[in-house]
Amino acid sequence: MKSFSLIKPYILEKRLFILIGILSLIAVDFMQLYIPRIIKRAVDDLTAFRIDLKRLLLYSLYMVGISILIGIFRYIWRCCLIGTSRRVEEGLRNVLFSHIQTLSASYFDNIKTGDLMAHATNDIQHVRMAMGMGMVALTDAVVLGLASIGFMTYINIRLTLLAVIPMPLIIFGTRFFSKKMHSLYKDVQSAFSDLTEVTRERFAGIRIVKAHNREEKETEKVEMISKVNIDRNLKLVKITGSFFPMMLLFSNLSLAIVLFFGGHQTILLTITPGDFVAFINYIGILTWPMMAMGWVTNLIQRGKASLDRINIILQTRPEIYDMPCAKPINQKSRRIVFKKVTFSYQPNKVPVFSKIDIDIAPGTVLGITGPPGSGKTTVLSLVPRLYDISEGNIFFDGTDIRKIRICDLRSQISFMPQEPFLFAGTVRNNIILGNKNVKEEELAIAARKALLYDTIKSFQSGFETIVGEKGVILSGGQKQRIALARILLKDTPVLILDDPISQVDMETGAGIIKNIRLEAYNKTVIISSHRLSAIRFADQIIVLENGKISESGSHDKLLQNNQYYAKTFRLQKIEEELDAF
Repeated sequence: MKSFSLIKPYILEKRLFILIGILSLIAVDFMQLYIPRIIKRAVDDLTAFRIDLKRLLLYSLYMVGISILIGIFRYIWRCCLIGTSRRVEEGLRNVLFSHIQTLSASYFDNIKTGDLMAHATNDIQHVRMAMGMGMVALTDAVVLGLASIGFMTYINIRLTLLAVIPMPLIIFGTRFFSKKMHSLYKDVQSAFSDLTEVTRERFAGIRIVKAHNREEKETEKVEMISKVNIDRNLKLVKITGSFFPMMLLFSNLSLAIVLFFGGHQTILLTITPGDFVAFINYIGILTWPMMAMGWVTNLIQRGKASLDRINIILQTRPEIYDMPCAKPINQKSRRIVFKKVTFSYQPNKVPVFSKIDIDIAPGTVLGITGPPGSGKTTVLSLVPRLYDISEGNIFFDGTDIRKIRICDLRSQISFMPQEPFLFAGTVRNNIILGNKNVKEEELAIAARKALLYDTIKSFQSGFETIVGEKGVILSGGQKQRIALARILLKDTPVLILDDPISQVDMETGAGIIKNIRLEAYNKTVIISSHRLSAIRFADQIIVLENGKISESGSHDKLLQNNQYYAKTFRLQKIEEELDAF
């Protein structure tokens, strides 16, 4: 029932359409049930030799008219009921996508992309089928089933009682198999998620696969996961493969009973030949509800399993959220203070860093460096609350960032991650990120600041160049400069750059840093880099080592300490001089 609450709003929204659809479906069912009555009259008249061509034509016209009405009402119920299921599909997908976007970065550290893709596609499709055809099959099973039995009872109650003997067996079989199907559907969906993720990952890394001649090994990996998926599906097929034949067996058993006992009653003239033919027709009509019981059980169990899986995600609460006391920022904030900040990616684990203090004055530049894995990127991620600190406080102009609304906090920050991500669109769209108010002049200025303008103009389509999936047609340096232009276009008081020149040459990197220094005159800037030439101009530089700030000060001061910073700077200077030859 908790899972059902996910689709309840859409049922209420489309309740009028659902009512019209069900009434139209019931109308179709009753018109189908009336056709055997026409056949009964025709057969009785034929066997009694009291019919002429005119009356035979009249019976035929009745059936044609009913068929036309069935077609009209069938169109109506398909539009209403199947249309409603599509609305449920749309709404669920939008809710799921919107909710996933609210989840914290730590959630995506532990979830497979393929699993999320399976939820957003396969699971939602099963819910749609349960809502659409499941509703149709359930209505048919109830209306056609009960009405058929009613008409059969009207013809001959004794023969009807004999015909429904298999019914208790159907009910018992349905309950037995439905429990097994629900569990197996969850296993099948889980296997499909794994297969989706493995396939997606191999396609995304196809260039690495080819470069290292891994085609055969990766094919074996996909085949192995595919076999698991097939094995779980085959277990399900064994259940559904037994269930549907069982339904058909019991239906044919009813037909055999009617054929024997009904034929005997017809011979004895207890019922007329027309009644016998009509009864056979009603048994044929009853076969569909009996089969529909199996199909609707199949659809509902599959839909419920998928809905349960979707509900698990929707019940996941973001670790980072707006506190009740969170308030908006009314002015541009620039002073950032770390006070006794400790952070660990998982509780009860060794922290990445512990009790660090940083004070970044408004309009100044903070440079962060240190050996790989020292926590440089992590420090930057804490400011826009991509992750939340474990202990201590981070202040924006004296206000704890946890007491600021997340959207307001992030609106104050332009953040460039270490790994630039590009969408499969144009260069323009990747820079403006959907901001249609950006003027052409502003776009050009941002590109020039990132030393990207001349490169873009060299492309045949300029800013309209399609970059491909993840910017595949671009070099690493070009992708990095597009990501840089993206944040330079955004006018915010705080600029956070994670290794902004790691993928460009020395000359281009020097030009970019020069432009960033110009930006620093009216912004608070935090730069993390392993290339010390990118941060040597900073007002304050900190060195992270072993979870602590081991050094702090200006470039000149740190050179005098003769520790990590000074040693690294000298080594890099030698490398730059060697590269110059």
